[in-house]
Amino acid sequence: MPLSDIRKASEKVGERIPVLPIRSTVVYPSGATALQIGFAPNVEALAAHPEGDLIVAIVSTLDDGQDIAPRSLEKVATAVRVLDRLNLPGGTIQTTLQGLRRIHLEDVRFEDGYYSARVRAVAETPLSPDDAQPAIDRILNTVAGLAANVDRVPDEVPRILRMNLGDPGRFADLAATLCNLKLPDRDAVLQELDVAARLDLVLRSLEEAWERAREVTSAIGPGSTAQEQEEGGAQEQPRSGRDRAGEIRRRIQALQAELGETDPLEREADEMLRKVELARLPSRVAAVARREAERLRSNATTTQEATEIRSYLEALVSIPWNKRAGDGKIDLAAVEAAFDEEHLGMEESKQRLLEVLAVAELRGDLRGPIPCIVGPPGVGKRTLATAIARGLGRPVVRLELGGRGEGQIVGTRRTRSGAQLGKVMQLIADAGVKNPVFILEEVDEAGLGNVEGDPVEALEEMLDLDNREEFTDRYLDVPFDLSEVFFVGAASDFFRIPRDLRDHFIEIRIAGYTPEEKITIARDWLFPRIVKEHGLTPDEVRITDETLLFLTRGYARDAGVGNLRRSLASIMRFVARAKADGKGAEWTITQEMIEEVLGYPRWSTTPAESHPEVGVVTGLAWTASGGELMFIEALKMPGTGRLVITGLLGDVMRESVNAAYSYVRSRADELGIPREAFGDNDIHVHFPVGATPKDGPSAGAAVTLALASSLAERPVRHDVAMTGEVTLRGKILEIGGVKEKVLAAYRAGIPEVILPSGNKRDLRDVPADVRERMKFHYVERMDQVFDVALLGEPSPVRLAVDADVPAAARPPERQAARGEGAE
Repeated sequence: MPLSDIRKASEKVGERIPVLPIRSTVVYPSGATALQIGFAPNVEALAAHPEGDLIVAIVSTLDDGQDIAPRSLEKVATAVRVLDRLNLPGGTIQTTLQGLRRIHLEDVRFEDGYYSARVRAVAETPLSPDDAQPAIDRILNTVAGLAANVDRVPDEVPRILRMNLGDPGRFADLAATLCNLKLPDRDAVLQELDVAARLDLVLRSLEEAWERAREVTSAIGPGSTAQEQEEGGAQEQPRSGRDRAGEIRRRIQALQAELGETDPLEREADEMLRKVELARLPSRVAAVARREAERLRSNATTTQEATEIRSYLEALVSIPWNKRAGDGKIDLAAVEAAFDEEHLGMEESKQRLLEVLAVAELRGDLRGPIPCIVGPPGVGKRTLATAIARGLGRPVVRLELGGRGEGQIVGTRRTRSGAQLGKVMQLIADAGVKNPVFILEEVDEAGLGNVEGDPVEALEEMLDLDNREEFTDRYLDVPFDLSEVFFVGAASDFFRIPRDLRDHFIEIRIAGYTPEEKITIARDWLFPRIVKEHGLTPDEVRITDETLLFLTRGYARDAGVGNLRRSLASIMRFVARAKADGKGAEWTITQEMIEEVLGYPRWSTTPAESHPEVGVVTGLAWTASGGELMFIEALKMPGTGRLVITGLLGDVMRESVNAAYSYVRSRADELGIPREAFGDNDIHVHFPVGATPKDGPSAGAAVTLALASSLAERPVRHDVAMTGEVTLRGKILEIGGVKEKVLAAYRAGIPEVILPSGNKRDLRDVPADVRERMKFHYVERMDQVFDVALLGEPSPVRLAVDADVPAAARPPERQAARGEGAE
């Protein structure tokens, strides 16, 4: 029933409305009735109120006279809406009435040729479906017996009643109507406001009708109905096998009704139908659920098919088809407050997320692009998404896409063995609402590994704007509306996401934290929480910023705070053990205690960071875990001019090394490298941490510098890190991941960074305090890198290596250098 109709009826409470006394039937709430109005006062009432959406009161009366005492009508009636009316010959009116709610009539008057009354609201005493179930079962048993033996109760009545088990009060009204109870009994059901008593009243009336039917059946003999007796059915007629089976089934139903018992199959089917009604499923879904529930009646409870049907129905009713969290509005202030409670800094990332939410608020839906939070582990991708959920007042669910096949994500069809519900719908069912915040984790790992089916295609279908409203899980095979779900992606590398899937996301990058930010996070957020989690109090355990800096630089140099959290937890367990043993009341965390618990620092100063060395260069690399230092070593040794490259490198990086070697050979004179050095020596270029795959062009500048340093035997500055791609002619090209690389150098304590000039604009993403504390060199050519990072000067004696070579055999540039040639 539309909620607006109930509101209209409620607005009439306290007012006077027309009253239509009816002798032939009783109209219950939530039921539509076609009725011919011929009683003169009723016809006059409708004629006096020709307006549409007319609300009147229908009241049952047993008075057969033309004059009905107004006071006899002061009882419970039904407020109805007149849907349509048609004037018929003879002064009657054909109407369709929609029952709205029970009301009580007061101060009934007969004025202007029709009855009217003042309306008072009534409150029913509800009954939970579980408490009502025993009475409902007995009613269903009795109705089944009546339908099998009494023609005035149609065979489909039990089925209709089983499809309306959700509301016990509505069930009682419907049973009284469909079973054609006597008019006084139906009116008594209308008058009863206690639902439990109403069910008992219906049950007593039906049992009396069943007792009368049983007496008639006993009088005319088994296997016959009263109608057959009236039609002279005493003469035996041959019966087919189907007729015989139907007769036996009717006898069984009659005996069960007489004993008050329920067949196990019937009981299970009725229970499933009751769950379907309570779930308030959409009409299309409810029709499928009712059809499957009816199939249970023809399958034994222990069969495989019954088990599959039962599992399917349980999954179907567990989905929150109509339940929502919150009021659907997007409160940007609440989301921003949740961000600030959980995260320090990250202003750009927060603003990008708030912009996405602002667009959704203005559009009134969530059909826009999906934000994908990209960053290394431990930087707070999940925490940001959780903060969004808290700000929106919605639950949050998480789905890890790595290693999952298509069937795991969107389910498998019921025709397959071991069919199951997909994780998407399963998580929504667990959330209990249809509009949670849904975090799609590891989006960049979707489809990787040995998975069954194509999960990327399934995800594209699910996230497509045109398909979200009709998303169909393969197992359920009915559409579900995902348009109210707020999806948030999370990935380590945005460009590893399959291209077609990437089109559904917008990148929101988190580069990582500086040591200063980690200290603030640990002091204000992590440390108090971890202390409390380990049964301690902030008054018992203290830690200084200097100790936190030592912990950060020595044990938690990663981009996120995951290692920092784990390190603090290990220390707190050590302190908790000491407290449990009664070894103290207060503790101050010191560097000595940290080394005792965690061992020596994992990261310490390397030779390249402590003093300049020949052939050792500090490069900068981007990884899925954030920026990292990458030390590149070049070693010259006697040989035949071979170039050896090691370190588990990809093809792109190997090409960069070859290009760098060719460039250094072309600049040998300027660098002070004798020409025979290339033929008489082998050069070995190594990238340490050989077990880690490395690829990409941005190490070109560092490789070129390492080769030049080794061949020229000139040391490289240890306090400078660099990145940039180099062409064969020495031009420095811009690269990506500037923010992550700069933060890696800053965390390692390297004060100067060499960057391509084209990347100067990317420094705006670097925190202001980091930019102020570091010095940046912007270069366009490799010569500028040599000037900044290569120590010493080219030795003039290098040119003397041509002294014993005839002038005619020397290169023109060498002849010019020695004043030879033209003559």
